[in-house]
Amino acid sequence: MRILTFMTSLCLVAACGGGGGNGNAAPPPPPPSGATTISDVQGNGPASPLEGTTVTVAGIVTGDFQENDNDDRRNLGGFYIQDGPPDGDVQTSDGVFVFDGTNPPTDISVGDVVEVTGTVAEYFGETQINASSVRVTGAGAVIPLPLQLPVSGATTNSDGDAIADLERYEGMLVEFPDTLTVTGHRNLARFGTVVLSEGGRLRQFTNGSAPDVAGYAAHKDMNARRSIVLDDGLRVQNPAEIHYLNAGAAADYSIRSGDTLDGLVGNLRYSRGSGGDGDETWRLMPTADPEFVSTNPRPGAPDIGGSVRVASFNVLNFFSTIDGGQNNCGPQQDQGCRGADSATEYARQLEKTVTALTMLDADIIGLIELENNASASLSALVDAMNAKIGANNYAWLDTGTIHDDVIKTGFVYRTSTISTVGDFALLDRSVDSRFNDARNRPALAQSFEVDATGAVLTVVVNHLKSKGSSCETDGDPNLNDGQGNCNMTRTSAAAAMADWLATDPTGSGDDDVLVIGDLNAYLKEDPLSAFASAGYTNLLDSQADPYSFSFDAQAGALDHAIASASLLPQVAETIEWHINADEPRLLDYNLENGRDPNLFDGSTPYRASDHDPVVIGLDLTN
Repeated sequence: MRILTFMTSLCLVAACGGGGGNGNAAPPPPPPSGATTISDVQGNGPASPLEGTTVTVAGIVTGDFQENDNDDRRNLGGFYIQDGPPDGDVQTSDGVFVFDGTNPPTDISVGDVVEVTGTVAEYFGETQINASSVRVTGAGAVIPLPLQLPVSGATTNSDGDAIADLERYEGMLVEFPDTLTVTGHRNLARFGTVVLSEGGRLRQFTNGSAPDVAGYAAHKDMNARRSIVLDDGLRVQNPAEIHYLNAGAAADYSIRSGDTLDGLVGNLRYSRGSGGDGDETWRLMPTADPEFVSTNPRPGAPDIGGSVRVASFNVLNFFSTIDGGQNNCGPQQDQGCRGADSATEYARQLEKTVTALTMLDADIIGLIELENNASASLSALVDAMNAKIGANNYAWLDTGTIHDDVIKTGFVYRTSTISTVGDFALLDRSVDSRFNDARNRPALAQSFEVDATGAVLTVVVNHLKSKGSSCETDGDPNLNDGQGNCNMTRTSAAAAMADWLATDPTGSGDDDVLVIGDLNAYLKEDPLSAFASAGYTNLLDSQADPYSFSFDAQAGALDHAIASASLLPQVAETIEWHINADEPRLLDYNLENGRDPNLFDGSTPYRASDHDPVVIGLDLTN
């Protein structure tokens, strides 16, 4: 229900939906002579039927986003107004944005009744009035319309992505009565935005459901209907002040996915984001500063059972070579570098990565996304780890460069508790043609012995082909069943790996095998099924909604720990250490786009990478 005080007379109007109404109150005064209603401007479609026309409208100011006024936290170059009475059409909105530029001649405030003359325009899909005249005529108030998620329908934007169908509420003052959950913050630094969802955070479809074309389409539709983007109400990119980073009730609050928000109120806007960039979707421009609840607090150091601890950690392109735009990385020193772009960024990345690695307190660590050089990337990490703990306890497995990719996997182990057994082994296409090493990084296997007991364990660290680029030229298209690009490539690699491990490639003479790493496949996808068919058990299967990564505001497990049948009874506990996927990337080592360097804290592990480590506690008996 909306209650409006219109012009200088009081009028109560009950309304449902967009502009529809069913109130029995006395009608409000008629609009000024020659005026057009806001619902006429909005129309019942995505664009205004009056685009390009000069109109005069009257309404109550519901959101003050003018520039160069006394509120610099909300600057969109205009304000929102809402009118009455409702036109009885639930498909037409009663709110609209009025653009009056960077130096508006009339300073307005929420509650002002104004008369606006201007030209109707569409700005990145939002209907607005470019004002030539604004006149304050009285005072009034609008009670926000309750808007519950999920909404009844979804549509697609111009990019073909599913979004909630909220056109009938465009420009209106709304309130979300339900608790909303932070489910994404990828663009917090650039656009000041946070993705919120009803019913908890969004999850990847194949993290909990078997691949299916119809099911995946329904999943995307529901995600769209459950979601809204919370904008910072600014039209500048990379703002100096990040509104929502520390906007919490708890002391020392820092926003994380999984945190919650209640009583969100603001104006609905359709936009691509600050300056017309970013995703084209519905955004809520808050009329007051939201306050988040720390529902998903930061974890401390991992605390799990077991006498031997193994970890898998994707270290987000840790390169000892500075990326200055040159092509001098990779085994042939002819590929583009990644990672830190300056010595300062490198020092920051090294510090935070080492903080996380030492806090893992693991006996064996499988690393992913290392620079593929002979030893410099691994030795830099290990030297810094030993310096941090004040003892020469860690060593790296010397594999030299591996194959021809610019990145590789590697091992770090604690020499005071663990010894290597025999030589490492690599799985590539020369071993099994099903393992496409032009797409997947070769699997690296090494056997280790526990010094105290003599128990032997073989660990295999992996980095399979990502979902980010197509394998269609290999006859491996995206089937739109939720598994993304290159599913067959990863599945064939998993099947080849299981068969390879059955041959004891390291010559350990022991059946205890632990497969770890970034498999780029969610829990219910075919590569994990291939391991299950070979008698392996994914140690994440016993957890509720496991995840190690967030993509497109959806959480899912790409990093896994998979145990052979003989090893399974010796597993004490497995956890994902959620230090990265839930944290905004503006806290990492990068300094691009004028980022405030003081946001970085290398003494904490939070956002050391974009993947969460997986930690396995073992009580090895043989």
